[in-house]
Amino acid sequence: MIIEEMLDYNKKFVAEKRYEQYTTSKYPNKKIAILTCMDTRLEELLPASLGLKNGDVKIIKNAGGVVTNPFGSVIRSLLVAIIELGVEEIMVIGHTDCGVQHIDGEKMIDHMKQRGISQESIDLVKYCGIDFTRWLSGFDTVEQSVTETVETIRNHPLMPRDIRIGGYVIDTETGELTTVCKA
Repeated sequence: MIIEEMLDYNKKFVAEKRYEQYTTSKYPNKKIAILTCMDTRLEELLPASLGLKNGDVKIIKNAGGVVTNPFGSVIRSLLVAIIELGVEEIMVIGHTDCGVQHIDGEKMIDHMKQRGISQESIDLVKYCGIDFTRWLSGFDTVEQSVTETVETIRNHPLMPRDIRIGGYVIDTETGELTTVCKA
């Protein structure tokens, strides 16, 4: 039902040419990539708190704003942004009251089983060499998570050494940024 409502809205959006105000290129105006959380409170607050408009930055989002695999989609996206699209700086931005903080991997697995995921599927993932419990687990503090993520990116063997990388925490109520790791 919600998807259909969104698709109907989209038809009107296109028909009325409301997209024209968002026209920009694939190259970020400010040459910055931001890795942050998918939290809904950040959708408008984060860009507004940094004075960003459409086309200014590349924003990569996931649960917790973390790198869970050094050769996964986050690092790949950052490398594409740097090598192909001209990004020169990276901001890792965690946030207060993050839903990923303190997630228990074992409880997540139990919840998956309750939702119909079979033990065989879980075992298959484990058999493939994934530390499934750790992969699903959260972090203790957002500052620790941001620091670890910044260090993972800085020390990645494919990351160009001239890229400035900083870590920050945004307050989900006020939009205030606190520096955790200087760029």
